[in-house]
Parts: sequence; C-alpha cells; structure tokens
Amino acid sequence: MSNQLTRRLALLDDDAHRSLLGQGLRGIERETLRVDQHGHLAHTPHPLALGSALTHPQITTDYAEALLEFITPAEHDIALTLHRLDTIHRFAYARLGGELLWSQSMPCELPPDSDIEIAWYGKSHIGMLKHVYRRGLALRYGKAMQCIAGIHYNYSLPEKLWQVLAVNEGVMEERRSALRDFQSESYIATIRNFRRHSWLLMYLFGASPVLNKSFLRDRPHNLEPLSDDTLYLPYATSLRMSDLGYQNDAQSGLRPHENSLESYVTSLMDAVNRPYEPYAALGTKKDGEWIQLSTNVLQIENEYYSTIRPKRVIRTGERPVQALCRRGVQYIEVRCMDVDPFEPVGISLEAGRFLDAFLLFCALEESPFISAADGQVHASNFARTVKEGRKPGLTLTKDGKEVPLVEWAMELIERIRPVAKLLDTQFDEPVHEASLAVQKAKVEDPSKTPSARVLDEVRALGSANKFGLQQSQLHAAWFRETALMPAEEAMFLEMASASLAEQAVIEQSDTGSFDDFVAKYNSSTLCGE
Repeated sequence: MSNQLTRRLALLDDDAHRSLLGQGLRGIERETLRVDQHGHLAHTPHPLALGSALTHPQITTDYAEALLEFITPAEHDIALTLHRLDTIHRFAYARLGGELLWSQSMPCELPPDSDIEIAWYGKSHIGMLKHVYRRGLALRYGKAMQCIAGIHYNYSLPEKLWQVLAVNEGVMEERRSALRDFQSESYIATIRNFRRHSWLLMYLFGASPVLNKSFLRDRPHNLEPLSDDTLYLPYATSLRMSDLGYQNDAQSGLRPHENSLESYVTSLMDAVNRPYEPYAALGTKKDGEWIQLSTNVLQIENEYYSTIRPKRVIRTGERPVQALCRRGVQYIEVRCMDVDPFEPVGISLEAGRFLDAFLLFCALEESPFISAADGQVHASNFARTVKEGRKPGLTLTKDGKEVPLVEWAMELIERIRPVAKLLDTQFDEPVHEASLAVQKAKVEDPSKTPSARVLDEVRALGSANKFGLQQSQLHAAWFRETALMPAEEAMFLEMASASLAEQAVIEQSDTGSFDDFVAKYNSSTLCGE
C-alpha cells in the first residue's frame, strides 16, 4: 500500500469517522431493449402506462424508442439500490403486454436502420431537443448503436468524508470554496486511478463476447463466425466496449484531460464548439427538418462516450458542464459495465460490493497526473482486455514493462483487500471481502467469468439471439411471478400519472420557436453563463 492509502484508511478507521463509510450514495441506470416474444426489436411506442419518457424520474428511454432506461433513487447501500431496481422492473413488466426486456448488452437481431425508431419525447422544445440530438447520433454513428445497453453505476462519498480528508491534508475547513475544489479534484483523481485499473472490471464483468451479425451491417471487422447469425472473438470479454461501440473518426482524437476539472471541462467545451467538416457538409437541417443540433465534433458534451464521467445534478435549463463549473463534482458515473445476462436486473449484489471497494480504493489511493503517453498505455490495456482478456498468457503494459494480466489482477485484488475490510466494518458479515474472493476465483479460472459463461451458453444453443431470448424469458417469468406491494404499485402509478401531467404543462407553456430554443441552448456552453 502507498503511504497515502495507509494514512487515509487509518483515518477513516477511527471511531469518529468510521460511520462516514456508510453515508455515500449508490445509484444505477439500467438500459434494456424491448423485444417481442421472438426476440425481435419492438416497434411499439414507449408504453403510455409507464408514464412520460421526458419527465418520469425512474423510467425513461435512452437512444432508440425501444431502449428503456430504469433509474434508481440514490441509496446508501447497494443492496437497497438493487431492490429499487427490482421494483422498477416488476412495475414495467406488469405493463409490457407480451413484450420482453432484452437480457444482453449487445442488441437482438436488428431490422434495417430505417425501421429502428429514434426515441420520442413529445412536441415541447426540450423534448424535441432530446429527439434531434438522437437524430444526430443516428447520423453520426448509425441507428444500430442506439440499441446497445449497459449498466451505469453512480457513486459518491459523503461531503463530510472529503472534509475530514481535506482537514487532515491541510485544506482549511472554513474556506468553503477550497473544500469544494478539494472534493472536485479528489473525484478527478479517482477517475485517473479508474483509467489505470478499469481493465480489471472488463475482465471480471465483461459479458458481451458475441453479437448478432445484423449489428455490424456491412462494417469491416475482425470477428470470427460462431454460427450463421453470430460473430465473436474467442477471448473477448466485452465487444460492447471495443472499437465496435460508440466511436467514430470525429471522436478518435478526443481525449479530455483529467488532470484537473478545469482542463476536463475546457477540452469538452472545445469539442462542443469546434466544427467538424464532414458534419458541416451535412448541415443541421434537411428539407427543413432538423437532423442534428450542430455540426461540431460533439453536439453536446454528453456525446463524448467515456467509460467514466464526473457528474453534478443539473438544475432546470442548465447544461452538465455548467453544473460542474458552478458547483463542482458531486459524484462519478461508471459507464463500462455490461448488462449481466445471468442476473434479472442486469447486475448482481456481489458485483456492486466489488465496485464499491474498487471505487473507494481508486478514491483513496495516490493518483499521479496522467501524461498523453500514459493515457495511450491505459487505453491500450483496456482495449486488449475487452478483445483478448481471457487469452492465456495475455500481458498488459505496467510501468513500461509487459506483465501477465493474471499477475497484475491478483496484485490489484490484494491492494483492494484492506479497503474491503474497512467497508465491512459497517456490516454484520464480510460481504466486500466475500466479493473479492469471487473475483479472485475468476482470475484463477477464466471459465468462471461472465464472458466465458456467455460464450459456453451461446455455443450450446448455436446463436447469440437464442441465448438472449432464453435469458429474457427466464427473467420475465421471475418478475411476473411476484407482484409489487400495493404501496409500491400506488407509488409507480402516481409517478406515471404525474409525469404525463408534467409533460403536458411543459408543452403548453413553451414560447418562441424551436430554432431560437436550439440557438439559445447552443450558446449557453460557457461556465458562468
């Protein structure tokens, strides 16, 4: 352990501070495609019974109209977060009719692009802005990309914990702005450590080594055929997070600096304001209809597809980057987790426990600045793991040398162990250490990884689509077996009704033209505005 990690663990293990470990927040966003009974993409609109995709706080859509997104409230314990996620699934399933929720990150067999509907949010200015942004994504990346699903893990530590560390490390407690800056830069440091070590998450939790060939259309690739409709790589862990995912030439050179919040924001704002010639050739409108919000490298900052983001809850009319500038980083969003097709809600409690230990380790450990060359090494390690993570003898680059992935993974797990032990002081049993044992077993035996298990199942069934449908049907039976408690049912019905009413109010209160609304939105990109 480094001196900093040892010192911080000892500080937080003090009787006066130990309870802070249980006061952070965990939230999950789970994406999932709606499909029919045959495992084909649903072409029905977002079910009205679920509420408004524009305003519902827990049930919305992401890119495609059929791509549901379930958003849990933030909770102190991941076990409660997962219970919340389970109740959202049960409410949704009671209103999906004969439709199923797709069990995998990579999509089912897809129809032609022209038959994939882009998410619709109503006729209000803000609803149309969200829709046109997705039209731009379809233009830039293709509609198949809008059908990929993932698990986003939102993680924060309590402000009081950052204050304890700040005071211990010489930041004056009475200077509120200094504490805010310390917290923001500490989250940015956490992100740097995540960049160094996130390849481990892809080995342990990657679950997309195969895909249906309809996803690639006629794009060039180096995948191998597994069956008539299925492509794969024999040692892949997560094709979703490979170069087959949300990437293109415009974003290829975009590497936001994460050595400070200021440099991160500045680099993103540059991309939002920098024209990109191929997009400029397309324009923002075609036949009088908006086709993208701008012709710049990014339409908005969230178009930058990153495995992790610094976040701050935004206020009405505020852009994400403005919230970060004005009030600092509030939490981080981990975006690289595949949907686990063996888990009804897409992620297990054991995975959540490990993520908590992993992220706290990243937050407490020393985190030197990352040079451009360092960044390339970290990106290469990640890329090797998603495409070849289970390959016998695979090496990664560490401190300028090639080391076996297995050896480095074991070392990391042992470095995380003291953090897991500290977290377990909040529980009656060693749940975080138990999760470490499960992960260690995967390193010792690659056949226990989700990616290997998926590949075995797909080989047995002869098709990625058959496996996805099988798991989707199993999960549907699981959720439909037990109804919600009456109070939970009533709460979701009220949220659905209130969200529809709220959307109606927004649509009725709009003033001015949509063109003016977009122009105003595009101009409000700088901090302080």
